Amino acid sequence: MEKILSIGSRINHSEYGKGVVTNVSPTMYWVTFIENGLETIDIDSEYEVIEACEDELDTVSFYEVEQTLRSILKKWSDISEVIPIADKYKGGTLILQSKDSNLSNKEIPIDSFFHKIVMLRDRLRVMEQKINSNKLLEDQDKVDLQQYITRCYGTLTTFNVLFKNNSQSFKGESSKK
Repeated sequence: MEKILSIGSRINHSEYGKGVVTNVSPTMYWVTFIENGLETIDIDSEYEVIEACEDELDTVSFYEVEQTLRSILKKWSDISEVIPIADKYKGGTLILQSKDSNLSNKEIPIDSFFHKIVMLRDRLRVMEQKINSNKLLEDQDKVDLQQYITRCYGTLTTFNVLFKNNSQSFKGESSKK
């Protein structure tokens, strides 16, 4: 196996020309070519090494380390990521109005309400992880409990309108089978 090039190494690629390695993954190089800009090429593709930089450090990029760390923290921690509320609701108020006009309305800052919904979602995720990693539960029990949690997510989809990013909203059981 050839030695993996380090960031800063210069190469000459038959298709893209001369360039400098700017990032490295286990399978790809990100190379900024003089004529063609940034391209990704397979580590085992054909190229001529003009100058190989010596790098005593691991060739995993900072981005990959950061993404891996985020993934681990998200999976095993009860620390929640920052979830933005939809711009149209920022600073708004949720008003609970009784049918009885003699009773006063209850006003709740919508940001506080949204924060509680996000906390509920995060706690459901932690519960999900604890169920899945529990050694005492039978597989069928895990599946049954997981289905309840999925139904809880489905019930909470009403609040998806509050999320700025759709990717962070609740997803329940799909009706498409």
